[in-house]
Amino acid sequence: MDKEARIISHFTHALNGDDGALLGDFVYSKDLFIENVHFKREWLSMQGIGAKAVLVNLSDAIAMNATPLYALLGLALPKELENDEINALCAGILDTCAKHGVSIIGGDTTSADKITISLTIISKANKKTLFRKNTKNGDFIAFTGSLGLSLKGLKSLQNGGKIARNSRFIKPSLRIEFMKKSAKNLKSAMDISDGLANDLPKFLGKKGAKISAKTISKLGKSQWLSGEEYELLVAFSPKNKARVLGFAKQTRTKLTIIGQVKNGYLKIPKYRAFKHF
Repeated sequence: MDKEARIISHFTHALNGDDGALLGDFVYSKDLFIENVHFKREWLSMQGIGAKAVLVNLSDAIAMNATPLYALLGLALPKELENDEINALCAGILDTCAKHGVSIIGGDTTSADKITISLTIISKANKKTLFRKNTKNGDFIAFTGSLGLSLKGLKSLQNGGKIARNSRFIKPSLRIEFMKKSAKNLKSAMDISDGLANDLPKFLGKKGAKISAKTISKLGKSQWLSGEEYELLVAFSPKNKARVLGFAKQTRTKLTIIGQVKNGYLKIPKYRAFKHF
């Protein structure tokens, strides 16, 4: 993460710092999906690789309450891939894009040693765009779903095991309906891609969070550290708490409140990722 921050520091811009960049009426976002970094070929089918590459990219747009419309595709593939493998990979990309109303309108292809997929998602900004750092003192912080499932799947694969096709590691859940209903009552949002322990500091910025030891113990280490969950991390004011919880219930979305924004710093000695709070 230190190297990532160093790289990003070379490209500072007023539009940087969120899941995507709001420019006019559109939100632009990009994620890379690379073999042996994000997946191994023996872990996912070719169609599954293409599908997940799209889902992890759409997650950024959903987190900002934007509607994905178009995509630019960068595809670098090893020369040894057979035509049926390429067809399956492309089918995974196209089918998942079609399911979410996204059209691929351009891009580039080249050869490479490993499968590399780069997608730029162009989304229509809705009435309220959500950013990461609009929280204020007293706002509640919560996340959707259950964390830790992606890490569980990853560990199983690393140990030579198999996981179900609908496992979180293979097929992330996008909380589209929850976001559509609750966005107007949220202060800020982001998707959890690097694990709660790493993403919470990004979300809060210079603010701290009052989180009890009981809450940390209840969630467990895996929920704090599991990456590639693509659940939503959200903030909302106390006056909107009942509404947000109501929308979570309507959309059958589990919502866990982990704390309230407070001025100052927080020290949680068991978790190094929180050391700089």
